[in-house]
Amino acid sequence: MDTGAETRPPSPGAPAAEWIAFDRVVRRTSSWSYTSPVETPEAVKLCHPDGRIREAALRAPKHLLSPLLEFAAIRCADWVPAVRAQARQVLARALADDPAGTLHRLTPLVVRLGRREQGAWALERFEDLLNEDHALLGELRGSPDPRTRRFAARLTLGVGLLDVRELAALAATEPDPATGGLWTDATLAALAADGPDDEAVDTLLGGHGQMVRAAGVTALRGAGRAAEAADHLCDRSGMVRACARWLVRQAGGDPRPLCREPLADPARVTPYAVTAFAECSRREDAPLLRALLAHPAGQVRAAAVGGLRLLDVTDVELLRPLLDDPAPAVAREVARSLGASADRLPADWLMARIEPGRPSHTRRAAYRLLFARGGVAGLRASVALLTDRDPALRTIAAQRVQSMWSPNRPPDLPARDPEVGALLDRCTHLFSDHVMRRMRYGLGLPVPAAPADAY
Repeated sequence: MDTGAETRPPSPGAPAAEWIAFDRVVRRTSSWSYTSPVETPEAVKLCHPDGRIREAALRAPKHLLSPLLEFAAIRCADWVPAVRAQARQVLARALADDPAGTLHRLTPLVVRLGRREQGAWALERFEDLLNEDHALLGELRGSPDPRTRRFAARLTLGVGLLDVRELAALAATEPDPATGGLWTDATLAALAADGPDDEAVDTLLGGHGQMVRAAGVTALRGAGRAAEAADHLCDRSGMVRACARWLVRQAGGDPRPLCREPLADPARVTPYAVTAFAECSRREDAPLLRALLAHPAGQVRAAAVGGLRLLDVTDVELLRPLLDDPAPAVAREVARSLGASADRLPADWLMARIEPGRPSHTRRAAYRLLFARGGVAGLRASVALLTDRDPALRTIAAQRVQSMWSPNRPPDLPARDPEVGALLDRCTHLFSDHVMRRMRYGLGLPVPAAPADAY
């Protein structure tokens, strides 16, 4: 093994995964000398495949071990009992000398090691110290490492340090969804046990994550504020909107007219309001959504196209001109809506929209519909884009050509068609010779002779 960059240990403050990865690389390297470790770096000795060398390295002076304390933590879960025992002495001394610094430094690593067969020892020591040092536990709740945040959250909840408002505040500001779920569940449990708290509910309603806001909407019922659910019918999250509709119905109301009201003023309508209305409207409400196809805001037009799709009232002739819409979101929604009706669109009209002079989003939407048509039209469009100047379109086209053939499903192409043969000749680089011969044979096309070395 090269003793250069590959054997250089992670720098101080590096993520826990880097220390674990370095240890794994060294342990799996068979070229280390087992008998002459004198010139071996200390970091490598601590991770060496030979347990005797690992144990001896853990007896090194403190000034040599301190910069590599992460490896001592890893060795606490070592499979060799003697190595584990020595490493645990090193870690115990570090915790005794500088508990706060050691916990800050090693908790992300120890949390990951805790899943190993011998990893519980260090994790239990860290838990014991943190359960006594609530200030440090609070600092770890703000760690940049998500697993450490979850670990600190579970310990905090276990000792019951926070009241319902503090729990709600943590839930509302938590960037990690898993940790946010812990705080949210704890807040709801506290509300159920201790009764409603308007400030806590308001904090949840203003939360960053959709699960937090959804929990806040649900908590409105227990707080006797079900009427406020209408204020959240147009939330940016579908989960929150669903909870708001449920609560409106639980209170004896109908979300449909409430969602229709924000659409009365086209100048103030938002994309989320359009989607919210579509989610609870009926097919007879389609004219209102069709009217929004001419709205000046592209996101509103896109939401209207998606809303019509939800109502299953897709009008091919109405949506077809919107494939040329200047807003990419509109073109994407139109392609999604017309996918099942792509065979009703003229192939030549779609081919004209994948020409290089068209906007990128129009070309991609038109190609999506051409491929949805299948047959020669889809293959012709794909082959035309294999040499396109847009690398994303080239990649998509190549993947779709390859997806047209499966050993268990013949391609959707006419048999004995000369154009198909010519198109396949232009994409031979996407298939092995064997696959291409099988494809051509299945389509009744001339099959080139196999190379002599294929037999």
